[in-house]
Amino acid sequence: MNRFVQIITDNARKYGDREALRFRDYNTLEWTSMSWNALKKNVERAAVAFYKLGLEEHGRFSVFSQNCPEILISHFASFRNRAVPVPIYATSSKDEVAHIINDSGASIIFSGDQGHYEIARSLVGVCPTLKQVVAIDSKVEIASDDNNTITWEQFLASGDDATQEQLDALNARMEAGEENDLMYLIYTSGTTGEPKGVMLNHFNFNSCMWAHGQRIYVNADTDLSLSFLPFSHIFELGWTMYCLTNGVRVAINLNPKEIQKAVKEVKPTCMCSVPRFWEKVYAAVNDNFSQAAPVLKLLIKRALSVGKTRNMKYVRNGLKVPVLVEKQYQFFDEKVFKKVRQAIGIENGRLFPTAGAMLSDRITEFLHSIGVNIVIGYGLSETTATVSCYEDCGWSLGTVGTSIPGWEVKIGDDNEILVRSNMVMQGYYNKPEETARVLEPDGWFHTGDCGEINEKGQISLTDRIKDLFKTSNGKYIAPQMLETILGQDKYIDQVVIIGDGRKYVSALIVPNMEEIKIFAVKNKIEYKDINELVNNPVLHKMIEDRINDYQKDMASYEQIKKFVILPREFSMATGELTNTLKIRRAVINKRYAPLIDAMYAADFRKKKKAEE
Repeated sequence: MNRFVQIITDNARKYGDREALRFRDYNTLEWTSMSWNALKKNVERAAVAFYKLGLEEHGRFSVFSQNCPEILISHFASFRNRAVPVPIYATSSKDEVAHIINDSGASIIFSGDQGHYEIARSLVGVCPTLKQVVAIDSKVEIASDDNNTITWEQFLASGDDATQEQLDALNARMEAGEENDLMYLIYTSGTTGEPKGVMLNHFNFNSCMWAHGQRIYVNADTDLSLSFLPFSHIFELGWTMYCLTNGVRVAINLNPKEIQKAVKEVKPTCMCSVPRFWEKVYAAVNDNFSQAAPVLKLLIKRALSVGKTRNMKYVRNGLKVPVLVEKQYQFFDEKVFKKVRQAIGIENGRLFPTAGAMLSDRITEFLHSIGVNIVIGYGLSETTATVSCYEDCGWSLGTVGTSIPGWEVKIGDDNEILVRSNMVMQGYYNKPEETARVLEPDGWFHTGDCGEINEKGQISLTDRIKDLFKTSNGKYIAPQMLETILGQDKYIDQVVIIGDGRKYVSALIVPNMEEIKIFAVKNKIEYKDINELVNNPVLHKMIEDRINDYQKDMASYEQIKKFVILPREFSMATGELTNTLKIRRAVINKRYAPLIDAMYAADFRKKKKAEE
């Protein structure tokens, strides 16, 4: 029997009516709870319901919804059937959903809100294997002529009257489970091509849970994790599984746009997130600090200095904090830092794993200085999440920590990071050639990331191999580094670095629309629409000055020489971003080609004139 078949049952036996999940009621939107006993009961009902719906051993089903407890219930119920969840991002288009259904062969799809239902329903009859839709949200209006959809309540209720024969068959499935059974098909978001199904088996996840237990401590009695990254994202999925495995309560945020509100309401002790969340926190806190009265600014400056000394010089390196420094820190923690953490909603915060992209050293150092324990890590879908992360002591800025137990890491050709472990995927589903390109016969996996390993075994990332480019002057540029640095500015929301085969580096910049409007008011800039505002020379000069300040210590060839401010953000709807909000450079380069060419046109004309 596979371990994940028993986890909910074991924890229900241990914790009983103690809270397991916290979530918003669909109708009242108030937070409500589900105990371990109730979670166990719902998993058992759903397992029978799956069996009665005809989900076969090793069969596939998809979940197309924002985060909700029903996702986790369906996952654990499917493990009892030796079946395989296929998570789909709630932001996926109809074509993307159809591709995943067809590629995986899913027979059932759970849909979230009305929009998800409409897409799911439209694919029945179009995707040959898809036979059943289950509408999770009770507010969904099911079409009168829809004979292929049932509600979540109907789905669960069907598991209440199983025959003894059905229960015996289900128990036989559970007992027959093996570690090499496929546990998940996780489809990558695909920055350059169509999504690929990453095959992860139960052994991968068992190894992952063990490895995390050797590095990251969680407490079932005191910890509360807030889940807001999609469960279709390996980072959130892996972290939530680790929390539930260890009996930690999980609060599930339904609407990603309400995450800041949810953090303040839930007050989590731990939460995994991507750098963008902390970049916004940093920008907001810094903005508040900059508007403080002169005397308070001096207090804040001193507080940050003491916080940096205490947490970065001593605590980070496992050294005893001098008595005077500790007393000063406790004073400033009470007067300044605690209030900042309360304003964010993390006054109970203990541990905040962060991965998915690079977080600037400046923000990491700042957060640790004010008592926010950011744990930078690195991993991929193909590695069952974490390869490396900060240790409690001795970690270094600019790195993603050391590999967690169970991993071998080395640097290959072109400075590519290669890894080997029991946590490496089984391959890409239906794609043997692509699997062979990245997974060597002896188990080494090619991550596609460039990096270095220092004498302490700490890993530094430079960029994705496919994102690195060379200017016409032969200089290599790592665009993600520049994008990360600029992304911390409060006036800049998104950045795409340009320069492949060009004479110098340029950028497309999406501003923080609210902030530039505030800037316009303060500087008495009149404009009739956002297009006019982003082309205003005063705004352009302000952004230019801020960019130059960030890049003053960079080599000349790395610096942005020209940029265009765009009137709208890059989005998933236009295909410019993946479901994990990664930039699709090829799409953006093509879509904005006229603007990009214009940034280099003056130099072209100048060169041509000189030749004449």
